[in-house]
Formats: sequence, C-alpha cells, structure tokens
Amino acid sequence: MSRMRKGRLRRRLVLAALIVVIAVLFVRSDWLARWMYPIHYKDDIRASATNYDLEPHLVAAIIRAESNYETGKESKKGALGLMQLMPTTAEWVVEKAGFQSVNQDMLMHRADVSIEIGSWYLGALNDQFDHNMVASIAAYNAGPGNVRKWLDEGSWDGKLDSSDRIPFGETRHYVQRVFYYYNKYKDLYPEFR
Repeated sequence: MSRMRKGRLRRRLVLAALIVVIAVLFVRSDWLARWMYPIHYKDDIRASATNYDLEPHLVAAIIRAESNYETGKESKKGALGLMQLMPTTAEWVVEKAGFQSVNQDMLMHRADVSIEIGSWYLGALNDQFDHNMVASIAAYNAGPGNVRKWLDEGSWDGKLDSSDRIPFGETRHYVQRVFYYYNKYKDLYPEFR
C-alpha cells in the first residue's frame, strides 16, 4: 500500500473514531449532563430537606446557584458557606431554631452545618410566604421584606412565569437560575428524593 493510501486510511480511521466518540457522548448525554450538573453532599441535602419539608432538588439548586458546592466561600457582600447566608441571618436562624454551638467558621467550612441552617431558613421563608416556593426563593436572595413589599404593591405576583417582573435584576436572575437548576436536577436525578 502506498504512503498516500496509508495517510488517507489513517485520517478516515481518526475521523471515524471521532464520530463514534461524539455519538457516544450524545447517546450517553445523561452521563455528560450529570458530569456537568453534579450534586454533592446528597445525604446532608436529603436529611435537611426532609427536616424542613423541602424538595432535595430545590436545596441542591440553591447550593448550585449560591456557591457551586464550594465550601469556604464568602461573597463580596459577606454571605458565607455553601448556602451563602449572611452572618446576621445565620445567627438569627441559630437562635430561632435552637441550634447549639454554631459559629461562622462552621458555617463557612462545614457543608452539613451550612445546608442545615440554609434549609431551616428556606423552610421558614416557605411558611412565611404560604408555601409559595417561588416567592420564598426570591426572599432567600432579596430578603423577605422586599418580596412582601413587591407582592403587596402588586409589582410582582410571586409566580415563576412572571419572574421577569421582579424589581431587582439580581433577584430576577437568581430565581430563574435556581429554577433552571431545579428542573435540570429533577430530570437528571429522579431517584434523589
């Protein structure tokens, strides 16, 4: 066989191998999607979500939106940990819930502590907003006072399909991002309950 034929054959084999790899990635897209959208700390999320009557997928979505599962994270505004709680909010939760011996270092570096405190807070917001989870997610980001004002004034009705009317751009995008991750997680991890 001539060199030219061997070169063409090699290129065809490489092209065929590349097509097979791309096909496998598309056929096995769940594998790729799970790699792109992982859920870490599943046991802690499941336990805390159960404690406060929340969906684990939703808690996971908030963690993804807030910190992308990175412990030790502090926002520019001073929010701490996986679920990015402000220290004053975390102190309030610890006092109201009766948690023992929780400090800012634990909130920053211990996933289980951040998930438990954040889930308690989300559950309290959900109760405060009559189990309107969309309004609760908005309140998690903008604060319950702002969301209550928007609802009372009629500038937003508390529904996901009208989330483009949320007055704060950051909160509008936050709510949309959390529900994007929530739906993605429900599709990819139906067994995670």
